[in-house]
Formats: sequence, C-alpha cells, structure tokens
Amino acid sequence: MQNNSKALVKNELKKNTRQYTMIGVLIVLAIIFTILTKGTFVSSKNISNLFLQSAAVAVAAIGVSMVLVAGHMDLSIGSCVGLTGAVASTLMVNAGWGTIPTILVTLAAGAVIGCWQGFWVAYRGIPSFIVTLAGQMVFRGIVLGITKGMTIAPMTDAFKAIGQGYLPALGSAGEQGFNILTMVLAVIMCIIMILNEMNTRKSRRNTGLQVMPMWFSVVKTGVICVAIIAIMLILAVNKGISYALIIVMILAVIFNFISNNTSFGKYIYAIGGNKEAARLSGINIKKTTFILFVIMGVMTAISGIIFTARQNAGTAAAGDGMEMDAISAAVIGGTSTMGGEGSIFGALIGALIMTFIDNGMSLMNLDNTFQYIVKGMVLLLAVWLDVTTSKKSSM
Repeated sequence: MQNNSKALVKNELKKNTRQYTMIGVLIVLAIIFTILTKGTFVSSKNISNLFLQSAAVAVAAIGVSMVLVAGHMDLSIGSCVGLTGAVASTLMVNAGWGTIPTILVTLAAGAVIGCWQGFWVAYRGIPSFIVTLAGQMVFRGIVLGITKGMTIAPMTDAFKAIGQGYLPALGSAGEQGFNILTMVLAVIMCIIMILNEMNTRKSRRNTGLQVMPMWFSVVKTGVICVAIIAIMLILAVNKGISYALIIVMILAVIFNFISNNTSFGKYIYAIGGNKEAARLSGINIKKTTFILFVIMGVMTAISGIIFTARQNAGTAAAGDGMEMDAISAAVIGGTSTMGGEGSIFGALIGALIMTFIDNGMSLMNLDNTFQYIVKGMVLLLAVWLDVTTSKKSSM
C-alpha cells in the first residue's frame, strides 16, 4: 500500500513537472529582481501594478493556450486587441455610447472576428498560421482606418474602472487603507480549494479510481492556500485586488472547468493529440475548431476591453506585439507547441513570468533591447524543454 502511494505521488509530480518548474522559475525571478531592485520589486504597490499589468496578456494567454492545445496558432491576437479597443473607444467617445452597450458590442465584434477566422480554418482547410497572419495585417489596417492614427479618449469612469479600479474597501479604511474585502475573498478562495480537493477525492473513490495519499492532498492544498493568502495580503495593503485581476480569475476558473470537465474540452485535447484518431472516434473536428476560434475572438475582445480601460484610450498601436507575449506565456506555462498538452493554470504562470521580466527590467531602468533578448531566450528555453520532454515521453 505504501509503495502504491509512493508510485502515485511520483507519477503526479512527473506529470506536472513542467508546471512545478515554471513556478520555481517564477520564485527565482522574484528573488533576483527583489535583490537587484533593493526590495522595490516586492513592494505592495509594485505587486499590485504587476498583476494589473499582466491582466490583458493573461486573458489572451488563456484563450491561445486552448488554440495551441488543439494544434492551431493565432498570430492575430495583438491586432484583434487593438481592433476591439478601437471599436470600444469609438463607440464610447465619438458616438457617446454607455459602458454596458459598448462592452456588449465589443464582445460581439470579437465573436465576429472569431467566426471569420474560424470559417477559413475549420471549413476551408487553410492553416491557422496563414489565416491568423492574414488577420494580423487586415485587422491592424482596420484599426488604422478607425483611429486614423489618432488617440481616441477619454473613456467613461465606469469603463475605465475595468482596467484601473479596485475592489472597494469596507468601513472607513479608504483607498489607501487595508482592504478587508480582499482578504475575505482570499478566505473564500481557500475554502473553495479545500472543498474542491475533498470532492475530487470523494468522486475518485466512488468511481473506483486511485486516490492520492491524504498527506499529499493536504500539503498541496495548504501550499496553494498559503500562496493565495500571502498574495492577497500584499494586495490588500495597497488598494486591494483589481477588477481586472478578478476578471482573469473568473475566466481561469471557467476555462479550467471547460478544459477538464466538459466534452468540448476533451475534444480539443483529442484533436491536438491525434487529429485522425479524434475524427475516427466521432468528434466533429470542423465544428469544434470553429467554436474554438469564436471563443478566442471573444477572449481577445475581453483582453482589448481591459487593455483599453487601463490605457483610458484607444490607439492605433494598441496591442501591437501582444500575440508574442500571449503565445510565449502559454508555451512557457507548459502548453505544447505540438498540440494535445497544456493547462489554464500554466498559461497564467507563463503570463506572470513574462510580466515579471518586463516589470523587473523596467524597475532596473534597462533598455528595451535587453528585455526583448531575455524574453526571447526564455521562450526558446521553454520550447526546448517542451521538445525534450516530448521526446523522452515518446521513447
């Protein structure tokens, strides 16, 4: 029995080696930048800004991780973020629309973009690399046409709060005081984590599946809860948790559930793992692929809304290059470039790593030259790790 437990733990650790490695990288980066910036990096104000800064990329990374798992690619993310941002700012500033109608139309615009690209990939058989590369150019051209190269601003206070606002403080703490509501949310998240782990263990027992040793579940859940409380405590000291981060967390939970607990999620992994086998098993590959790109379009619209709200403006250059950050985040977080493997949690870790690098180097006043070089090398090493791991597992 003891040997069986050891084998289960060993397999679990082996299965998630990539994610644990990336968490280690995240911790090492935090320590390095903390030393190099003399503690500024881990200040409550900077941590709060860091999470806010990562929100738009994190949303796009969640979406593109699913696209990559299915064996596809999306190079149009940045242009789609810029286009949906331009739509939102034009409707709000030039047409005088309210916040809710503007958001709904912007999300619809993202869905239309997804339908367009999904149609060519799913029903016309054109490689997603080509379709989205074309989309990158087409949508950037539309952005330039809408904005005419000018900045469209300012947005309404309600819309701006999506990218700049924070959960209100309870009582008389005020904006600069300790945000109790953030800690309440942290406790709720920990309770959900514990209940989810207990439910998972119970479900596996009821279905006759092997269950991880209790000590492993306790340690794993405990570490996650401690991390959640520590992060929320830092955020609570400075304004609290931002609305943008709450959106990211909600989307992460939704898409993690979709990936692991729905037929659609299983279809995506099956298509990316072996397309021919997926077809023979009865999966409607065209329909699944089309829906996937529609979802991706909506996710880029959400990312565009957050980005535009944070900038308080729509610009011609908005989202420029974001596709590289989002794809890098997904790959660094463990999403295989060959399809069939990846996770939402990993994509979020990857987004944080990319933001850590940007933020840390900015605090050190390093030239953009070094930022591009370092991010490029991190991506290269992540892909090398992916290829190496894939080769070992196939031997």
